Amino acid sequence: MHKELDISLDKISKIEGSASLEIKIRKNQVKKVKLKITENKRFYTQAIRGKNCLAVHQIVSRICGTCSVAHLLCCIEAVEKALNIKPSEQTMLLRKLALYGTMIRDHALHLYFFVLPDILGIDSILEIDDTKILEQAFRVKAAGNSLASLIGGRAIHPSYIQVGYFEKVPDNREEIKKVINNLKSVRKDVLNLIEIFDKCTFDYTRQKIFVALITKDYTFIEGEIKSSDGSIIKEEDYWDYLNRVVIPYSQATGFQFKGREYMVGALARMNLNKDAIHKDTKKEVAKYLSRFPSNNVFHNNLAQAIEILHSIDHSIELLETSEFKKEEKPEIKIKSNDGVGVLEAPRGTLYYMLSINDEGKINYGNIVIPTAQNQIIMERDIKDMVSKMIDKSKHEIIHEIEKLIRAYDPCMSCASHFLRVKWDSD
Repeated sequence: MHKELDISLDKISKIEGSASLEIKIRKNQVKKVKLKITENKRFYTQAIRGKNCLAVHQIVSRICGTCSVAHLLCCIEAVEKALNIKPSEQTMLLRKLALYGTMIRDHALHLYFFVLPDILGIDSILEIDDTKILEQAFRVKAAGNSLASLIGGRAIHPSYIQVGYFEKVPDNREEIKKVINNLKSVRKDVLNLIEIFDKCTFDYTRQKIFVALITKDYTFIEGEIKSSDGSIIKEEDYWDYLNRVVIPYSQATGFQFKGREYMVGALARMNLNKDAIHKDTKKEVAKYLSRFPSNNVFHNNLAQAIEILHSIDHSIELLETSEFKKEEKPEIKIKSNDGVGVLEAPRGTLYYMLSINDEGKINYGNIVIPTAQNQIIMERDIKDMVSKMIDKSKHEIIHEIEKLIRAYDPCMSCASHFLRVKWDSD
């Protein structure tokens, strides 16, 4: 039993940014848990000030490589709302497809390369003896990239997507057919992945409030924000329900929803909106969907796997039934106004509020990312988990903490194995 113990996990690495963790145990009780996002501040909200509102989406897409499409689209939505620009039905459909490509690629990266090794009891996917799983991982990720490239011009930092329209639309039927075939070819791989995560026995359950943008057809864009406590909120009103929390030992700001900790992400979406999943996906995964709603954080991984299949199935339908035509650039009238954009990024609800002046320059920007919203509840979960594991060995405690953090899929370096662990006992 660890009566007096200090745990220090330094320089958590891989994925996005840097993080560390400190835990203080005294008299068999966890007295302190500090989850520190230790990356240097990047000052994007300052960097966009004075920039042209019609070009700023390309700047913010650099916030995150894996989620560049989500940041770009959320920023564009905020600009369009401020300037009263209503994109065409075709533009919205193409944006949904672009976001589907992001979901497939990002979820595959997380599940195959950072979570699956935990399930298989290895340190890296490269240690897998059965290379079939490794081949499946690259096939699924490549299918997502091919879809994103078809729609946006390239998989990361797409160049076709602009305020109000697409500079180029997918009009080559052979290229479209190739992407459709790629998506169809990996369905079995994804079904195998879903089964793996359904059979996973990892469990950490604690009552939570879940928050997500509930969208028609589970398209991750356009809808109302809902919470498991019954709240229904318009996108433009989301900020009114958030409480910004300064965490003195962390470079990142935390958030509460109506003064309480909450969780965003795939688990929240699946708990609140599983009925909107594509009909073909529902047919295939009905027994897995029955696990939701769930308070088990590790079901976030299962929810992501199901979302990959949904993104594939709906994309196939949209690509097979749509004819895309070149769009003209809409007339844009610059004016001084504020606009809000909200969508579901792979890791959860993403919020943009932009203030534009009468010259079309950004005066102010407020960006709320999913990991910042999950930071407080992630820290509380770590404390609760460690409190229940006081009698376990150091190795067991550390390993369970790593697994828990990875289940949240945070957009910082705690999404994978720690580079260095320092454990000091009194």
